[in-house]
Amino acid sequence: MNGIESNAAAAALKNPIDWAQASCDALMAKYRPEQLPPEGRWHYHQGIFLYGMLKVWEATGNEAYLVYAKEYVDKLIDEYGSFKFARDELDAMMPGLLLFPLHAEFGEERYRIAAAKLRGMFHTLNRTSEGGFWHKDKYPYQMWLDGLYMGGVFAMQYARYFGEADLFDMVLYQESLMRRHMTDERTGLLFHAWDESRSFPWADEETGCSPEFWGRSLGWYGMALADFLDELPPEHPGREVVKAALRPFVEALIRYQDSATGLWYQVVDKGSEADNWLETSCTSLFIYTIAKAIRYGAVGEECRAAAERAYQGLIGRTRTDEFGLVVPEICIGTSAGDYTNYVTRPVSENDLHGVGAFILACAEMQKLQGLQK
Repeated sequence: MNGIESNAAAAALKNPIDWAQASCDALMAKYRPEQLPPEGRWHYHQGIFLYGMLKVWEATGNEAYLVYAKEYVDKLIDEYGSFKFARDELDAMMPGLLLFPLHAEFGEERYRIAAAKLRGMFHTLNRTSEGGFWHKDKYPYQMWLDGLYMGGVFAMQYARYFGEADLFDMVLYQESLMRRHMTDERTGLLFHAWDESRSFPWADEETGCSPEFWGRSLGWYGMALADFLDELPPEHPGREVVKAALRPFVEALIRYQDSATGLWYQVVDKGSEADNWLETSCTSLFIYTIAKAIRYGAVGEECRAAAERAYQGLIGRTRTDEFGLVVPEICIGTSAGDYTNYVTRPVSENDLHGVGAFILACAEMQKLQGLQK
């Protein structure tokens, strides 16, 4: 699209859910469900995008979004509930969030069976000496912030959907380990990863932590806490524990928000460094976290301005191409490391990490603005 057409298209997007739909539509126009990258795999990249798409379906009733997500899942899971997935990593659980709404809507037994296979991984994953799940077998004795979202939200939804209440406490214990080992008292932020063995090159000799505060890992952690409030029963004591953890975390994020743009930097606390850069996927996840924290009363209305400023800054970065809306400035998948590792990562556009996060942020802003119950 030329500049005039792009401006006209953006002007037609009035509410946050309009922006979410435009982002869904752009990827649907470009890819068949089974072609979403990495093609033909059960993977959290597709999982986060399609999970956002299902939130748009819930908000709008547009069944095209439900059908698209179902087609992705049905290409990978056979009629007996069998499918290929990585059995040694928390990341493989995240697309399982698609199975609960599909089972509720269509009642197909294969979705229940597939969810049970993913749930069974909690019996076999390797653990630290305290019972913390290794993020992946290739990262022995390591807990990553990412893992709390990848496995924790799935476990809580499974607990609620299938009545397995012990999973609530299991997830809350995992979060407590991360918070205890990975929180930096000076900033209030959490380091990306923790190595109990202190054997990885990035691990601090005393703490075992990686040295930097990476934006998207903090986003996964914050979104996990916020989503736990969706799942925990009203009477569960863990609700207040989660709120108590969410409050200082949100306050710390807001302290590091860029005042000029409303966005956050790739390495969150080092915005003054010339080679650091503003990153949209972490910004999206922070918007989601702050908006939901406000909605659940974990933080007060004084945080609303930060969410609104970030949302306006985020949509202001978008543009359009021949398929539709483009979300730019997205860091590709990234392992834990030092400062140079993060700031030299390739930047992409419409990467599913960022598109999924963008859609979820818009869907949550729709609720915060009182436009959806």
